[in-house]
Amino acid sequence: MEQALKIALCGLRPQGHFKLTHHSDRGLQYCSNSYVQLLNENNITISMTENGDPLENALAERINGIIKDEYLQFCKPANIIEAKAILKRTVKLYNQQRPHMSIGNLTPEQIHCNINLKNRKIMEKLLSFKA
Repeated sequence: MEQALKIALCGLRPQGHFKLTHHSDRGLQYCSNSYVQLLNENNITISMTENGDPLENALAERINGIIKDEYLQFCKPANIIEAKAILKRTVKLYNQQRPHMSIGNLTPEQIHCNINLKNRKIMEKLLSFKA
């Protein structure tokens, strides 16, 4: 993990007045002295999930897992530019073409733009749905 952080730091462009935040769970690798020191040396704010709450970031973990398992499993980008292009295309597919059961087998874009919804009752039903 520390090596991955060093690689990421090398690729950073100056951010002007913006301060970076590194958010993670409380895994040992993120709490190690050397990892924390590297973040501090680069003036990066450290943010961690609450102790013992695996559900705190459940939605992001689910989306990341779906993207990794369904879309990126066979992708091996040659460089960061290619990786960014693949991820951009993947997020577009996820939002515009992949139906989601939790929103009535519509896509997030359809819900967001209210596309193909026949009437307000359908929208209200979908928005009141409890997963």
